[in-house]
Amino acid sequence: MTELLARLLFFCAAALGRLPWSWLMALGDGLAALWRRLDARESRVARRNLELAYPGLLAGERVQWHRAILRTTARQALETLRLWTRPHRDNLQLIRESHGTGLLDAAIAAGRGVIVAAPHHGNWELLNQWLAARTPLAILYRPPESAVGEAFLNRVRAASGASADRVTQIRAEGPAVRQLFKRLGAGGVVGILPDQQPKAGDGEFAPFFGVEAFTMTLVGRLAQRTGATVLFAWCERIDTHAGAPGFALHVDAAPAAIADPDPKVAVAALNQAVEHIARRDPAQYQWTYKRYTLRPDGSGERNPYASS
Repeated sequence: MTELLARLLFFCAAALGRLPWSWLMALGDGLAALWRRLDARESRVARRNLELAYPGLLAGERVQWHRAILRTTARQALETLRLWTRPHRDNLQLIRESHGTGLLDAAIAAGRGVIVAAPHHGNWELLNQWLAARTPLAILYRPPESAVGEAFLNRVRAASGASADRVTQIRAEGPAVRQLFKRLGAGGVVGILPDQQPKAGDGEFAPFFGVEAFTMTLVGRLAQRTGATVLFAWCERIDTHAGAPGFALHVDAAPAAIADPDPKVAVAALNQAVEHIARRDPAQYQWTYKRYTLRPDGSGERNPYASS
């Protein structure tokens, strides 16, 4: 039954993904307007994150940024359905600029393993498809709560162009770390979303936009113990036309401090690098995610999203 429902979801997503790009963008704008009108979860969380990360914004600026974030988030949701259900070779035509890709080629050639840290900026699913076309890789992911949702996710991320022998999806749970160490030790490539809040005990607090954020130590541990090269990568929107959106793919070297044996130093460097990317265009960062839920022990701070 799970697989049947996942196939049904895929069929619906594929049908929606066949709509013209202009229709998908218009639907995304309508969804964003609905979020604002209903003050939906996405709207409340984005507003709260702006208050935390950009306290100096004027009221009018905050409203403008809030609208831009919701519009971009909604468009990306529909855009991703199309990317998931269309041939990858067609999707990759949307990448109109590439910057720093030689860094990835050189890191792979060095044979020490590569950690691709992909923040929630731009369209990370298009980045996954580009990486899969470039090299076999393992993607660490947090499974959805629903078994149907996970079956759907596994299906769309392996569909049409990225064969099973090139993309290995690893659930972010107990055995995952061992699998990542093994893959990096063999000179392989792994992809990690570095700005997801880890479980208690799997991270350290470090500033992110001036606010202490509980941050994963996994990237630093992997880099420090394996000697793997850490690279940041993201697919950033550079234009939006009726015909199709366009993206610029970026690969950038990570600061050396990410592999520091002191986990507090490593996560501080990680957050600083992610923040640098997110500041390029705040509307393209995933500000609808509750990044600051956990608070430092003894701080007296409460969950800032408690009413969201």
